[in-house]
Amino acid sequence: MQLSNLKVAALAATGFEEVEYTKPRKALEEAGATVHLISPTDGNFKAWDGDDWGGSYRADVKLDDAKAGDYDALLLPGGVISPDSLRINNNALDFVKHFFEADKPVAVICHGGQTLISAGLLNGRTITGYEAVRIDLENAGATVLNQEVVVDNNLVSSRNPEDIPAFNEKMVEVFSRVAV
Repeated sequence: MQLSNLKVAALAATGFEEVEYTKPRKALEEAGATVHLISPTDGNFKAWDGDDWGGSYRADVKLDDAKAGDYDALLLPGGVISPDSLRINNNALDFVKHFFEADKPVAVICHGGQTLISAGLLNGRTITGYEAVRIDLENAGATVLNQEVVVDNNLVSSRNPEDIPAFNEKMVEVFSRVAV
């Protein structure tokens, strides 16, 4: 599958799960997509790597300057800290809502679904996520499945880092539907 004309926004804040960003980004770039890391953080911010701090990152585009309409698809990595920060950031919620309103593909993994909860985007959707947030996803109106990857129209979701190979495969497949 070729994603050469696809521009993907990866939205994350301090404490995103590093591997849930780096491996999907690599899969997208290997398929030809352009990926921009978008963050509300000004300057460098840290990833989370399993049970300790990971690498330092700098946004390609600051959230305040990002235009959701410039992107064809959205990647929301998990981690405990990043989604918790994004879900109370109105600019982040508006940014995410654009992709659903425009019927653009979204890939979310682990705790990343928490941002979708706060954006009010899960009622009637089918999704999966990390075990600790599944009840929250259900309470937001979603049907929650305990599977390594779930596809609901343009929404791709997975539970945790162990699911990344299946997540990447489905994400690239779904994103390829909009590649021009």
